[in-house]
Amino acid sequence: MAYQALYRVWRPQQFTDVVGQSHITRTLQNAILQSKVAHAYLFTGPRGTGKTSAAKIFAKAINCEHSPVEEPCGECDACRGIQEGSISDIIEIDAASNNGVDDIREIRDKVKYAPSALSYKVYIIDEVHMLSTGAFNALLKTLEEPPEHVMFILATTEPHKIPLTIISRCQRFDFKRISQQAIVDRLKLILDDSDIPYDDHAIVHVGLTAEGGMRDALSILDQAIAYSEDGHIHMDDVLAVTGSIAQEQLLAMIESLIQQDGKQALSLLDQMIQEGKDPSQFVFDFINFLRDLLMYNSADGMEEALVRAIPNEQFHQVRQQLTGYWLEEAISVLNQTQQDMKWTNSPKILVEVALLNIRELPSEAEEQQGAAASPELLQQIANLEKELKTLKQQGVSQANQSQAPQEAPKRQQTNRQKQYKVPYEKVRQTLSNATKDDIQSVRHNWATFMDQLKKTSPPAHAKLVNSEPKAASPQSLIIAFEYEIHCKLIEENQDMIETALSEYIGKRLTMIPIPKDDWQPIREDFLSQQSDDETETVAPKESTENEEGSNPAEEDQVITEAQQLFGDDFVEVKDS
Repeated sequence: MAYQALYRVWRPQQFTDVVGQSHITRTLQNAILQSKVAHAYLFTGPRGTGKTSAAKIFAKAINCEHSPVEEPCGECDACRGIQEGSISDIIEIDAASNNGVDDIREIRDKVKYAPSALSYKVYIIDEVHMLSTGAFNALLKTLEEPPEHVMFILATTEPHKIPLTIISRCQRFDFKRISQQAIVDRLKLILDDSDIPYDDHAIVHVGLTAEGGMRDALSILDQAIAYSEDGHIHMDDVLAVTGSIAQEQLLAMIESLIQQDGKQALSLLDQMIQEGKDPSQFVFDFINFLRDLLMYNSADGMEEALVRAIPNEQFHQVRQQLTGYWLEEAISVLNQTQQDMKWTNSPKILVEVALLNIRELPSEAEEQQGAAASPELLQQIANLEKELKTLKQQGVSQANQSQAPQEAPKRQQTNRQKQYKVPYEKVRQTLSNATKDDIQSVRHNWATFMDQLKKTSPPAHAKLVNSEPKAASPQSLIIAFEYEIHCKLIEENQDMIETALSEYIGKRLTMIPIPKDDWQPIREDFLSQQSDDETETVAPKESTENEEGSNPAEEDQVITEAQQLFGDDFVEVKDS
């Protein structure tokens, strides 16, 4: 017999084999035992989490000759026929390639016929979100009132693309990502049963790379088995097939950063990329590795919490040089870089900048030197106070003396309070492509949009209350916020807000939050770099059109209040 992939050999055959979805399997088992089986189910969730497998097991359980049972026996003719695929009453349909109206009409015509060998005829439609609008309409009536002997099980990774009329006629079950530990336990069971030796850390890394999908984990494991030379799965084998970064390289990178050797750090990064490593994979691995270092240094007995690191001698040598502050700040820089990489065509440059920023973080040795030098600093301060007293006695004004020491702490305090990093490059790019029509389209619909948002999502509305659209291009929208903290908090609802706003202006704009205090300096700096013609075209601002008139912010407020009082349909805005 030809070789079968592990995910096919170890496909779950009973509910107990479905890993990490006990909240679903228990509900289905109880429904069978209590004879409360519905006529239509919707299984949703990420790929490789057991949706199709659970559907087949459910089909076996309700058709088992010993039903009602918690688990299909696997021995009767019905169970064996379903498992082998030789019974025509279990129909699997791939909606990705059978998504037309005629395909669904064929189902509608055949559901009225009784099953030939089983109690129930079961239709399993995979990737159901791929059906066309006409196909969904053809399925709707059959799904609402199917014959008693028919059951539909719809499976999808994108439930938001399914019409609500279909969802409302199904019992919905959401499959969640499988935990890393559950994946690792399952892989070890498979390897032990197959008598394949392995390193524990190699299997842990397979579980991390799979990102919650059991099928992906089994595929990676299959590759690692084929790649290993001696039949023993080593960490190097897993790193090779996943494209991940070796621990020795990550430790070398950390050592160069804490020694503030930027040239060495960039050289190591360039070497990894020359070896074919992806910059995004490096950032992903580096974040998880630093996370392990932080966990290990935070408390004793944290070996089991490690997901990426192997606590060998070199690991211990490096971790002793790191402080919690350094690790937290480095992870924060890399997290921001990981988000920014979605916006750029040059990810390597962003990673290089991130490494140079991490290089500037104070190491443990520098912190200790700073602590040791504190008495000397105190002595220097005392000497400066004496000098100031002498200068005052000699006639130097107190105002001139106090000005510098007052301004510096104030400026330092302001910098400390800055928690949100303004995306200057995105703002400049938006200003470069900004048009008057785009911003007017947003402002004209803003009051109606806010009124509807208040009804659908009060938390998102509350974060947008003290905000104002400032500039817009065909792709993005700059919104100024009264309070800096809202720039950070709005990211929680950004996708939903962008989708809701697109319904009013006819297209989706990427929202770029910016504090109001930062908007004017950025805009003036941008305008100063443009020619007179470019200034009028690229970044039209209210003040350029209303220099002799009223304040644009006040005009917008009047328009907004009028629209809220009388309704958007009764308020017409005309340019003077």
